[in-house]
Amino acid sequence: MNQLKQQILDLQSKSQPLEPNEAQRNAYLNKVNAYANSFLNSIETTKAFCGEKETPHVFKITNKTKPIEDILELYANEVAAKGINAASGGHLGYIPGGGIYTSSIADYLADVTNEYVGMHFSCPGGVAIEYELLNWMKSLFSFPESAIGNLTSGGSIANLIALTAARDKHGIKNAVIEKSVIYMSPQVHHCIQKALRIIGLEDVQIRYLELDANSRIVASDLEEKIKADKKHGLNPFVVIASAGTTDTGAIDPLKDIGNIAKANNLWYHIDGAYGGFFILIDKVKHRFNGIEMADSLVIDPHKGLFLPYGLGAVLVKDKEAVYHSNHYRANYMQDAIDDAMPVNPADVSPELTKHFRSLRMWLPLQLHGIEPFVACLEEKLLLTQYFREELIKIGFKVGPDPDLSVSYFWYPTIDGNENAFNEKLLKELHNDGEIFLSSTLINGKFVIRMAILSFRTKLDTIDKAISMIQRGLSKLNQSV
Repeated sequence: MNQLKQQILDLQSKSQPLEPNEAQRNAYLNKVNAYANSFLNSIETTKAFCGEKETPHVFKITNKTKPIEDILELYANEVAAKGINAASGGHLGYIPGGGIYTSSIADYLADVTNEYVGMHFSCPGGVAIEYELLNWMKSLFSFPESAIGNLTSGGSIANLIALTAARDKHGIKNAVIEKSVIYMSPQVHHCIQKALRIIGLEDVQIRYLELDANSRIVASDLEEKIKADKKHGLNPFVVIASAGTTDTGAIDPLKDIGNIAKANNLWYHIDGAYGGFFILIDKVKHRFNGIEMADSLVIDPHKGLFLPYGLGAVLVKDKEAVYHSNHYRANYMQDAIDDAMPVNPADVSPELTKHFRSLRMWLPLQLHGIEPFVACLEEKLLLTQYFREELIKIGFKVGPDPDLSVSYFWYPTIDGNENAFNEKLLKELHNDGEIFLSSTLINGKFVIRMAILSFRTKLDTIDKAISMIQRGLSKLNQSV
């Protein structure tokens, strides 16, 4: 055997661990499955938050191998046990992601078969699954069949795609940027401002709109600001509404805003990342009237459909605007190009490398149907109402009736120092950690915020939250 062949065979032997045999695969999976079952079996009694930091240097990369048991122990102690337990039903802070078990099965299959779904040519079935899901969402939100869409890593990339399309549709570049105006709520998700920077619109003029007592955009203020800007020779081109804000869960008056956008030739973008899927519930569906008027819409299945983090969606009516930003060809891709093929996901997104993330949504919908998801969403609305009623009973003030499942509350004090007291209370709640709550500022007032969306949040969870809050109050009162 010549020297070259021997070198290749030596390297082949050294790389063999990357391809475990069936017995080794089963051994790995048995250990992982045992850990997963232990984690899920104890999820209801595990704290939702632990403020302890990671141990320094425990994740250091070396050439020393570790058995799977040691790796799982490290993961359990240093990853899963610290910070926010995002899988817990006690995660009532921020907007919880989901994490239904059957999505993990889909991710396992997608990783094992390693399908590439950026181009139809490479995986026709995988791309078909993505477009079946997008078509289902088009029907939910009364978007036309001709609309284009993409399953993204989350709301940030979804909003980025939509705003880039708006930019290119209206030709916002060069000297036009500084004269162009975007209208939005002060409670718009910060990924919007981040996206504007990324796409070169940092110098665009932003008009923050007045909000009513329920934190919804005042449509008349939008109309007045557009008129004033036009009068001063400016270029209004986008208005952004929310179908469920992160701060308070507010749904803006979508139809009124849509009528104003149409009358003034503005691109109408709606961010429904958190709240969009509540349209599935009959008793609140009317609150989404006008969502079909949007030029672009963002929704996050990893929020409203309780899927693991890493799955957002965008729908855009103007295909050519999206293509202008993302459609590009390279010589090495010539075998994958055929005008008769369906739209390639890579042509409507910054991503060329694209994980088969659609399987984590499609497989659970096939296994469970839609009804359990709808029931879970409706349950969250009722739990929000219940939580607010219980808080009032123990002396808290609450914000206005929420549109969806985000609300806020605070404890009133007679010394005029409510903000400081409620900040201290939240620190006590974080130190306790049984249930995780967050905070926000509403017109300068520090308030504690509840965001009820985890599929594991149940009646017992809210009762635990009330007990934890009472414990926190007792500690603060004892220290006074």
